[in-house]
Amino acid sequence: MNYNYRYRLRPSDALEEQLAWTVDTCRQVYNHFLHRLNHTDDTSAYSEQKLLPSLKKWWNDLKNVHSKVLQKVVQRLYDNLSTLRGRKENGYRVGTLKWKAPGEYRSFTYSQSGFKLKNTSGRARLWLSKLGEIPLTFHRDLPDDAEIKTVTVKQEPTGKWYAILGVETPDDPPKKPENPEKCVGIDVGILKYAHDTDGTAVESLDLSDERERLERAQRDLSRKEHGSANWEKQRKVVAERHADLKQKRRDFLHKLSNYYATEYDLVAVEDLDAKGLVELPGNSRNRAGAAWGTFLRMLEYKCEREGTHFVAVDPKDTTKECASCGVKTDKPLWVREHSCPSCGFTADRDWNAAWNILSRGIKRLGAGRSESTPVETALPVSSVVDAKRVVETGSPTLKERTASAVSE
Repeated sequence: MNYNYRYRLRPSDALEEQLAWTVDTCRQVYNHFLHRLNHTDDTSAYSEQKLLPSLKKWWNDLKNVHSKVLQKVVQRLYDNLSTLRGRKENGYRVGTLKWKAPGEYRSFTYSQSGFKLKNTSGRARLWLSKLGEIPLTFHRDLPDDAEIKTVTVKQEPTGKWYAILGVETPDDPPKKPENPEKCVGIDVGILKYAHDTDGTAVESLDLSDERERLERAQRDLSRKEHGSANWEKQRKVVAERHADLKQKRRDFLHKLSNYYATEYDLVAVEDLDAKGLVELPGNSRNRAGAAWGTFLRMLEYKCEREGTHFVAVDPKDTTKECASCGVKTDKPLWVREHSCPSCGFTADRDWNAAWNILSRGIKRLGAGRSESTPVETALPVSSVVDAKRVVETGSPTLKERTASAVSE
């Protein structure tokens, strides 16, 4: 399996200048081959990569950049072109590839060779050809049998440097069970971030303080003269606030998705069009901040890693249908309780939707297992888990039921 591990680099001032110079040189190479692409017929990534040795004869700076890095720059250009063509084929209106201005190109990649991870005497260093050894914060060990395939060096808008190690392990993921026993359906929302069929509701993460600090920093930035030294200093402050907000949100999503992937044999979710939901009028900031698409992507790859079935079902009418009898009942968004006029089943709106999601997931998977309705199983009432418990303990501790929930 393939994994990516991200580590913070700690370059000296001299090395940092050299890293920045390498990034800018790669940007110029990208623009050079983009110009050739726009003015030359019948080009390909392979044919353009063959021109790099001759290019070094008159472009002396390229001799100080590793050959694999330059090849990946050309490959990156043609990967972007392929993505653009794919979007056009899918009906999107697309333009053309644009030249990269300084600040728009922030990374370069080594593949196959030109790098080595050294971890001696507890001091981890990353050796990169043409650059030398760079100290890094090695906060997480790599798997014992992992082989590093690629190294991407990236500078964030905050000015910090990171190394993303692409590793490959020979082991295949665990085999998924043919008849999953522990199954869960998850309905995501804003008031409660996740409501599952086990009766657990996880609160949304409160990031209001972080958003307020970001807004203050953005207001201060707007008062600075663009391009001045004070403007650049404040720009980094704004970037730090953005990074803080992003890191806290992703930490919460990583821990929550990891719990569901490791504790269950089957996880059923809605196949949401997260981008389309954000574009809807009204409350778009909260929908964007919920990062449902990121959560579902994390959950999917972690289920694959743990050998758990991941099933995305059609979200249509999951809230309207009764989980007990299947009768549809229209209800506005502010009505938070499902009450079926046909069978009398009453439950939390999101819990009812989670059961419908699970039923569709099992039916789609064809697990050969009949799922009981909430009425037949008499599950306990919902127990609410604070988002802080997810962040502080590393898992939502959803197994622990409150005394009142267990008694029912």
